[in-house]
Amino acid sequence: MRRVVITGMGAITPVGLSVEEFWNSVKEGKTNFAEVTRFDSTNYRAHMAAEINNFNPKDYMDFKSAKRMELFSQYAVAAAKEAIEQSGLDMTKEYPFRVGCSVGSGIGSMQVVEKSCEILNTKGPGRLNPLMIPLLISNMASGNVSIQFGMKGKCINVVTACATGTHSIGEAFRTIQYGDADVMVAGGAEASITPIGVAGFTSLTALNTTDDPARASIPFDAERSGFIMGEGAGVVVLESLEHAQARGAKIYAELAGYGATGDAYHITSPAEDGSGAAKAMEMAIADAGMKPEDVDYINAHGTSTHHNDLFETKAITIVLGDHAYKTKINSTKSMIGHLLGAAGGVEFITCVKS
Repeated sequence: MRRVVITGMGAITPVGLSVEEFWNSVKEGKTNFAEVTRFDSTNYRAHMAAEINNFNPKDYMDFKSAKRMELFSQYAVAAAKEAIEQSGLDMTKEYPFRVGCSVGSGIGSMQVVEKSCEILNTKGPGRLNPLMIPLLISNMASGNVSIQFGMKGKCINVVTACATGTHSIGEAFRTIQYGDADVMVAGGAEASITPIGVAGFTSLTALNTTDDPARASIPFDAERSGFIMGEGAGVVVLESLEHAQARGAKIYAELAGYGATGDAYHITSPAEDGSGAAKAMEMAIADAGMKPEDVDYINAHGTSTHHNDLFETKAITIVLGDHAYKTKINSTKSMIGHLLGAAGGVEFITCVKS
């Protein structure tokens, strides 16, 4: 198995449209929780979100390409562009079938679904956009990134709800480890601040209904009562160590281990004893050849829901034991909300920057 390193990062978030903007905002404790502007949320119980307010796709791609992408794909391409530029990867010098893409989206485009249902009900089936399906399916984040940058290697989309971004990076890591690619562009993208998106998560009792931005997203707080929906993308460039060294790339960090499990317990709640998450962490630590006491920072999932934060804390103490009390633990969602399928990508970047 080959060693894998990170050579580039890209972020589109509610508190910054680049890695540096995002990271400076995180260090300053900056948030962007406010009344939803994408639609009238008057009749909604939850009507706050962490929106991206100043994103212009034409800053990252040509107008024709942007028109053939929904917002989640545009975010993915924009974050990938920054990551690739930061990495110094020159596709004209690469064998394209050795460069792959693993950028996931948990949901895809709810916007297209909403518009298409309205057209179907008011104008009939013959009036639907011929590109409706290609626009909405979640694998188009990865597909559009590969098309934009000429990556002809493995092109996959892991869809595992809020773990999408993390699993997408983990599977890209395994791809390079086992020699199926030399470079993988990996991460997650999401844009689900829509009427059906907010209504659905509210019905699930997952969203905080407060009107106070300062108390909207409070992971691990005793008064936590749900998350604030965010949007954006987090994408990184992973390479084999040999490939990065051969082209003289700047290496930001090494990705050493990966673990993934399923609780086999409930469709929305983690296992109450924290065993599933604990096993995933144990597997990642073992995969890296490390010991629990080597861990000095955890960027927790920390959704601000009662169940997640409680059971995640249990999982951490199972794995780290007494060392958990010496370990720095926090959740970036306290500043950018829950980016759903993009969360793992942005939080991975937070770990690298830390």
